[in-house]
Amino acid sequence: MMVNSTLENIMELTDSAQWLEAFPIMKQLRTDLTEETYLELLRDMSKEGYKLYAMYVEDEIVALAGLSWRVNFYNKRHIFIYDLVTDESHRSFGYGEKLLKHIHDWAKDNGAEYVALESGVQRTEAHRFYEEKLEYDKWCYSFRKTL
Repeated sequence: MMVNSTLENIMELTDSAQWLEAFPIMKQLRTDLTEETYLELLRDMSKEGYKLYAMYVEDEIVALAGLSWRVNFYNKRHIFIYDLVTDESHRSFGYGEKLLKHIHDWAKDNGAEYVALESGVQRTEAHRFYEEKLEYDKWCYSFRKTL
């Protein structure tokens, strides 16, 4: 999955060096991660089909999307986006939107019926972005219990 442009491209990050390059941006979303836990979890998640994509602008990562294929009764065959973050210094330039639209096109071309994601209840600006700019539907609540 790659966008060809002289300044921008999107590519899957597949090795530890690339993952480490992306860590400072991922940490902006997942603030509790250390580099060690990030790499450990990413290795395990990759074995289960998780893929981490980066949008580069002039050889610098500006946005990340972590996703995987999923199948269930209510979303059928779909892409689930677990992580989506644009670097703080590159927000409001449309990079997150470009990355998501690219994922939408790729998912559709590969047989997905939906792209789904979850967003923390406190992230009202992100919700506005998903609903107003990208036409996502807010259709359920997600719950979890600490064990």
